[in-house]
Amino acid sequence: MHIFFMLTGLILLAFAINVPCGYLRQSYEKFTFGWYFYVHISIPFLIYLRIKSGFSWKFIPFTIGGAVAGQIVGGMLQRRRQSND
Repeated sequence: MHIFFMLTGLILLAFAINVPCGYLRQSYEKFTFGWYFYVHISIPFLIYLRIKSGFSWKFIPFTIGGAVAGQIVGGMLQRRRQSND
């Protein structure tokens, strides 16, 4: 059960880290340096956290899923903010 909570915490942290990155990414044109930067900047930190938590490479899809969800939510927040201005 302890491993489940650690994995859930890691996924939620990946999500939380990527919400602001997705928010900032949305203001850059697709496939520019800034866009790539905000898509990938959290990856080394998430790898470090996954290794320090003791999870093997088999758990990478879960953390990537949390990161992608955070990017999507952050982008949606930015688009919603722009449409309200």
